[in-house]
Amino acid sequence: MRGTETWTLYDVTQTSPAAAPDRATPVPPARRPRVHRAWFVAAVTFVTIIGAAAFRSLPGLLIDPLHQEFGWSRGTIGAAVSLNLALYGLTAPFAAALMDRFGIRKVVAVALVVIATGSGLTVWMTAAWQLWLCWGLLVGLGSGSMALAFAATVTNRWFTERRGLVSGILTAASASGQLIFLPVLSWIVEHHSWRPAAVTVALAALAVVPFVWLLLRDHPADIGVKPYGTGEFIPKPAPVTGAARRTLTVLSTSVRTGTFWLLAGTFAICGASTNGLIQTHFVPAEHDHGMPVTTAASLLAVVGVFDVAGTIASGWFTDRFEPRRLLAVYYALRGLSLLFLPMLLGPAVHPPMLFFIVFYGLDWVATVPPTLALCREQFGEDSAIVFGWVLASHQIGAALVAYLGGVARDVFGSYDLVWYASGALCAAAALMSLVIRRAAPQAPALAAVS
Repeated sequence: MRGTETWTLYDVTQTSPAAAPDRATPVPPARRPRVHRAWFVAAVTFVTIIGAAAFRSLPGLLIDPLHQEFGWSRGTIGAAVSLNLALYGLTAPFAAALMDRFGIRKVVAVALVVIATGSGLTVWMTAAWQLWLCWGLLVGLGSGSMALAFAATVTNRWFTERRGLVSGILTAASASGQLIFLPVLSWIVEHHSWRPAAVTVALAALAVVPFVWLLLRDHPADIGVKPYGTGEFIPKPAPVTGAARRTLTVLSTSVRTGTFWLLAGTFAICGASTNGLIQTHFVPAEHDHGMPVTTAASLLAVVGVFDVAGTIASGWFTDRFEPRRLLAVYYALRGLSLLFLPMLLGPAVHPPMLFFIVFYGLDWVATVPPTLALCREQFGEDSAIVFGWVLASHQIGAALVAYLGGVARDVFGSYDLVWYASGALCAAAALMSLVIRRAAPQAPALAAVS
């Protein structure tokens, strides 16, 4: 046996004279997978965010039906949407820390079940506080754990190259979900009332759970591969205990920097001018001008179509251009478009409105990849949690405008003041973006895998 082992070793490591002519024949290298496993993880994450995006399509469709059925004011309904949006943001940094403690799969699967529970329970509600409990609290907490901090965590762990592109693709997943669900939900609301639409959201969230549990992996080391773009194997870090303490510690450290406040301020305006304003109030505003709800919802879905292209392009740009300047351009163009919107609202779809929809769609969440890149640049290994707090400011801005927009409609009878004020805020965000300072060069990207 020993002689056989010796001959085997010799045969592999040396070449006998008789075999010398074979040296001229190249030996094919070992076959490697053409597609890195990180791209499969990104694909599962994309599908997961799409399935969870159904709940983001519904709030703007609920305002008029709930107002008509229960007599609740738009301000009251907007308050529940505001609670949802605020929790969507405030939960995100804690969810990012929980993913470091318990893993991505467990946190995301539980979040989807919570979303399904909250959405499903709304069909039995009879009082406004129940709307706040089910849609505001439960769906807000669940959706917060499915927020962009989820995409940031996946990007940081599985990629060291193409991060801007991947973050753009995963951000676009939410818009893709809106594209898929918004026309369907608006048709259901118009023909079968809002309750079947709420059940549809619940079922969509539950349908994604098997994909998460069976296909998603927490870290490249779980399957013995390297993160995409690096030549070094990175062991899976030990679970980080004290998720809440760590999240608050990161916050207390980051708030001492001016960069954090600039990022949080600009992202708050981003949320105010997208989720809080257009996503919540565009459909009822067009309905005020005589446009059918289904038509207005279809226009909002078209925003989702172009959002996919705009966000992926923004990720590509972020890998190649200065993110501060990109943010300034995005906010300036968004503010300009909002100033023209009141003149475009009407009972029918016309070319200027289509131009606005396309333009606004391209800019919708194009701000996410450069904002995430700045968080990585400035805060290193804590970037996912810091981005979670920045996202919290995004949702607080969205929550304020979702509520104040409803109040303004009740008081003034139109949304015009809200459009103009949001346009001015976007101009301020463009200036704030240019003030953000460049960070000093940091140690290699090991810090980004957290």
